[in-house]
Amino acid sequence: MSLSADTPPAVVDALGYLQHHLQELTERQNALEHTINATLAGLTAQLQQLTQLITAPVPTVAPPPIPPSPPPVSPPPPVLATPSKQRTRPKLPSPPDFSGERSSGRAFLNSYTLYLRLAPEQFTCDEEKIFWTLAFFKDGHATKWSENPFRQEADTGIFPIQSWVDFEQQFRSQFFLVNAEADVINALEGSSYYQGNRTVDDYLDSFLILASDAGYTDPWTLVVKFCRGLKLNVQSQIATMPFG
Repeated sequence: MSLSADTPPAVVDALGYLQHHLQELTERQNALEHTINATLAGLTAQLQQLTQLITAPVPTVAPPPIPPSPPPVSPPPPVLATPSKQRTRPKLPSPPDFSGERSSGRAFLNSYTLYLRLAPEQFTCDEEKIFWTLAFFKDGHATKWSENPFRQEADTGIFPIQSWVDFEQQFRSQFFLVNAEADVINALEGSSYYQGNRTVDDYLDSFLILASDAGYTDPWTLVVKFCRGLKLNVQSQIATMPFG
């Protein structure tokens, strides 16, 4: 297309852009037509192959010979299961009966707690542990105290002690020595813990128990109190012993 010399530049640019865009569209159309023709040619070839396969005669194939039946197989002998070795626990002696004396309350609870830990498979719940322990409350204040929960259960329909932790707390408040730590401290501040006629080994055992119950941990305090409770002749022997 020829343009006059007085054609505005903007019009010239627009016409040039349109011509270029028209050329691109023409090239795309030609490429698309080529792709369509190639695709149609491929589909036509595939259709011809399928037609040949359908119309071709199917050859007959003789069935394979039936193999002879295998001889019967005798089953393997049964495998005897080896009995598993079960862990055997030592037979535990029954804990002692309890009469309710506060002086033996701590030892009683410790013995029953140890039994429950060594034979946990004998109890399925806390209620069984509590009932089993109450069965050993057979004398004195212990018998009267063990009757109270069952009376409350008869009145309310609910056993008042719901867990083993609750049972331990109530047991401590009823059957442990009152102010036991203060009593032990007072004993160590006095002279009742002195060795006396006991052997040094017996005195040492009882002193360590008192010191533990009193909560004494300072080494210097323990040494001073232990030496003060020894017999005078033993103290003299210790004083003359070489050190260093």
